[in-house]
Amino acid sequence: MTASHPRHRRALVIPAGMAMATALAFLPNTAATAAPADDRPAAAAADATSLSYVVNVRGGHGAPAHVKKAIGEAGGTIVTSYDKIGVIVVHSSNPDFAKTVRAVRGVQSAGATRTAPLPSAATTDMGTPKVLSAAEVAGAEAAEGQDPLQGLQWDLPAIKADQAHEKSLGSSRVTVAVIDTGVDDTHPDIAPNFDRAASVNCVSGKPDTSDGAWRPGASESPHGTHVAGEIAAAKNGVGMTGVAPGVKVSGIKVSNPDGFFYTEAVVCGFMWAAEHGVDVTNNSYYTDPWYFNCKNDPDQKALVEAVTRASGYAERKGAVNVAAAGNENYDLAADEITDPVSPNDSTPSDRVIDPSECYDIPTQLPGVVTVAATGAKGLKSSFSNHGRGVIDIAAPGGDSTAYQKPEPPATSGLILGTMPGGTWGYMAGTSMASPHVAGVAALIKSTHPHASPALVKALLYAQADATACTDPYDIDGDGKADAVCEGPKNRNGFYGWGMADALDAVTR
Repeated sequence: MTASHPRHRRALVIPAGMAMATALAFLPNTAATAAPADDRPAAAAADATSLSYVVNVRGGHGAPAHVKKAIGEAGGTIVTSYDKIGVIVVHSSNPDFAKTVRAVRGVQSAGATRTAPLPSAATTDMGTPKVLSAAEVAGAEAAEGQDPLQGLQWDLPAIKADQAHEKSLGSSRVTVAVIDTGVDDTHPDIAPNFDRAASVNCVSGKPDTSDGAWRPGASESPHGTHVAGEIAAAKNGVGMTGVAPGVKVSGIKVSNPDGFFYTEAVVCGFMWAAEHGVDVTNNSYYTDPWYFNCKNDPDQKALVEAVTRASGYAERKGAVNVAAAGNENYDLAADEITDPVSPNDSTPSDRVIDPSECYDIPTQLPGVVTVAATGAKGLKSSFSNHGRGVIDIAAPGGDSTAYQKPEPPATSGLILGTMPGGTWGYMAGTSMASPHVAGVAALIKSTHPHASPALVKALLYAQADATACTDPYDIDGDGKADAVCEGPKNRNGFYGWGMADALDAVTR
């Protein structure tokens, strides 16, 4: 995407002539600015604006008293502390806060989670999803035994989910958490499978468990609701069918009203999932404001460390973490990539990074299942990031119908999902591919309830349908290669281990 596009980039605008694939009409951030510490140093001006920080210390023992004292003396206010992983969330108006705290004994890293003040002033509008009209809903045709809109879901047979459902719909004892923009649990396709106890609002970095806090606001993105339906829309004679329509789905809201997924919220999301019995997390976003976080930058290093600790803790507690690969057609195994969008909450500028040293988080973190997108013809989606050794698996994420047209009765090359307010609509992106894999992982967990995350991932990869490189890859037919695929049929840069297989997930 270009620098003008918002930070929520896992669902994207399809090439010219196609409907924009996601809607982001944001409200100003209403998060409260942290109260100043009584002993704030002179370095923090009275009219200074507040930033959010993560301070990383040794995990498992709580923040040492001298570190807490130093945070206060440096002008910081502790919002919350995740003692088990040693991550402290702090607000401060002192522009030298991170530099000062890094020098404190026991602080392993510290960094600002944003470059814009609290509250953020950023707003943007990225277009609208293609919502199905009442006539389209009424006119949809599905085979006997299918939900009314299932005929429009070419993505289900692409991963054999339709066949899998004849064997199993998945277990209600399995929960997939949608770490995203919020989930509308009142939707008739989501309500039957919604896990309220595993849902929360983590936008501030601290859990908000008030009723409905996990829902998107009226002007916020429908992204999380769409993802939730792809995973677990109930097979109930209404609307569409999810990949795993018998499992539970929860909403962990981490995107603020401006659409930013900041580190403190993402850390909170993984920690909540870890402590509330979640079996799979879906992560169709990147952690703002840096598309790639470079470990030679002290702020970005701290963000990588905090999210790495949180996602790793969730896996140790039993969750398989699944993430979207991104929509820029980048080769994530390249020697260098030009990142034109960072930092996306202030003034971005072109910077050349090494993706082996600068990470898209959580996508490139250890243990995370990284998902590339395919279109209706089974080819890598025109926009999907790729890279040998980075992509683990592929799944339907949609593409321009001009490039990959589905077979009837499906009419759109995009992915159908649930929308807030009890509607359905099309979106596309690796955002839509990741929940397909999360759904298949949930089916594997349903079939093997005692399987560890490592075993679920091993089965996910072993059961994937090996897919050879597309060579040459000229998706727009202009005679020029649009990307280069490297590697053998069973582990390459476009499809990883291959296409996710829902049928094997319930039969093997």
